Amino acid sequence: MSEKVGGGKQERYMQPSILMALLAGQSHGYELLQHIGEYGFLKGDAPPGMIYRHLRQMEDEGLVVSAWDATGSGPAKRVYGITDEGREVLDAWVGYMERQARGLLAFVERYRQRG
Repeated sequence: MSEKVGGGKQERYMQPSILMALLAGQSHGYELLQHIGEYGFLKGDAPPGMIYRHLRQMEDEGLVVSAWDATGSGPAKRVYGITDEGREVLDAWVGYMERQARGLLAFVERYRQRG
């Protein structure tokens, strides 16, 4: 298959992936790294710097909140949670994805009918 097919920045769906992972509950960055790959938008492992950059930006935008968790053994970890505004943004992302999916399926159907 051509390298031109299915291209695009893998960061495009980082924000909704993080928000989706946080719907299950609070999490720290490393846990988020493990979960966001399950959604199928990233090829391979996401670089840790990428997720932390997104988390900082999302916190600045009010989509997530964070706090230090010093419980347990080892160093304190920053734990993130989704805000109400983050849930609204995730809902908008899902609506966008649904529209994109319908358009893609319509395209495929037209192709198959001509075949």
